[in-house]
Formats: sequence, structure tokens, C-alpha cells
Amino acid sequence: MRFEHLIQINDPSNPLIASLSVEQTWDGLMRRVTEPELFLPGLERCVILARLDNRVERELHFGQAMIRDAVEFEEHQWVSFTSHPNAHHAGGKLTIKLETPEAGQLFLRFTYETGLAEGMVQDGVQVAEYIKSAYRQSDLDTVRTIRLLASGGSLH
Repeated sequence: MRFEHLIQINDPSNPLIASLSVEQTWDGLMRRVTEPELFLPGLERCVILARLDNRVERELHFGQAMIRDAVEFEEHQWVSFTSHPNAHHAGGKLTIKLETPEAGQLFLRFTYETGLAEGMVQDGVQVAEYIKSAYRQSDLDTVRTIRLLASGGSLH
């Protein structure tokens, strides 16, 4: 299954939404890499296994389940999380891209790639649609957390 959607961060025509800079948004995304507990409910701990210039390898511990992933990024452009399949997780890839189509506008494009079949039905439930909805909500929560961090002054 491939699923993609946009979340608008800045809208110059809506003064009720506080604008975030590319730098603040990027810093928030990097916090998702280094402090994922702030962004992932149920995550008990994260172990950084390796850190290079544009790559971080991690272990994410959710109770008895452990997921290994590799995070790659191009500063102020995109960040990509690739999780390895195991008995607890099917694996997949999430890429978050910063987009600035016009001055003052900022969007995040979330692209998911998983091994899940697009039309999969299980026990009468459209599994893919349920998962897409969960991804959307998680991404909205990510943006909400970045906004909270920015309003608290902890992002540059």
C-alpha cells in the first residue's frame, strides 16, 4: 500500500494559525528522530544505535515489541523512516517532505509505503482505510506536538 497526504503548516490567509519557520518545523522533525517518545504513544524507550551525518539507526521499544529502524534525512528537505520487518511489525517506510510552494506557505507531505495490500478486508473491515485514517491522525498529532514545542520556545 502506498498512501500520501499533505498537512498545511502555514497559511498566510489565516492569521489564526501561528506560522512556523522551516527551521522550527525541521527542528521538530529532528526531535521526532531523537526523542520519539514525545510523538509516539506507547513508546517506552528509544535506543540510538548509530548516528552519522544524515542517518540515525534506532531501536524502538513498545512493551514486548521492538522495532528497528533507520532514519535518513536531507536537512530542511526531507526525513525518511524505514522500519525493518520482524515478528511484531510488517516493516515499511515513511517519508516526510517539507514543501514551500509559495512565499509564506509551508506544507508537510507524508508518504507511506507498506507491504499491506490496498484492498485488504479482514473480518469485514477495510484494513487499508483504517490504517490510512490512523496514519493521518498520527501525522496531525506530530504537527500538533511540533506546534506545542515551538510555542514553548524549545525549537529554533
